[in-house]
Amino acid sequence: MPIDIRGWIYVSWVCFFLIWMIWGITAKRAVRRQSARSRLVQAALLVPAFWMLVTPAFRVGPLGWRILQHSAVTAYAAVALTAIGFGIAIWARLHLGGNWSANVTVKQDHRLVQSGPYAIVRHPIYTGMSVAALGLAILNGDLRSFLAIALMVVGWREKFTLEEAFMTEQFGEEYRKYRRQVKALIPFLW
Repeated sequence: MPIDIRGWIYVSWVCFFLIWMIWGITAKRAVRRQSARSRLVQAALLVPAFWMLVTPAFRVGPLGWRILQHSAVTAYAAVALTAIGFGIAIWARLHLGGNWSANVTVKQDHRLVQSGPYAIVRHPIYTGMSVAALGLAILNGDLRSFLAIALMVVGWREKFTLEEAFMTEQFGEEYRKYRRQVKALIPFLW
């Protein structure tokens, strides 16, 4: 009986988001939050990016052009990237502890986390989610999916730019030094 790779990946995304939201109950109280407008801008980028990855509705015209042919290699790569991506995000969430928030915030007794994956990239949750999404893009193999990844990265950049402004205000030179030493999303590159 063949394994339903797409079904497995979809179920893993649903489980990831459910666990992620339940886990959010452990977060500390926020003392500063991003504006509703900035949340809306981020959602306007990230929601369509995720939607493009999971629905064939955008598979029209050039967006439907196949870039990668489906094969055992692409299926295994999709599963591996999904698992690796979620692993990175969960590892990062463990290190953040109560500082985590779905929105950009400063928490009560906020501390600057530079351990674990935060020693490798400043925003490992976004890195991990992007790697997991890349797995789905490889499985889909079409242009729309790779454009969705690009849109997702733009959304993450919008969000982490605001996060970094909050962290610079909160931690000053300590955060500026961290920014100089550790790349944002891709180790040693960006």
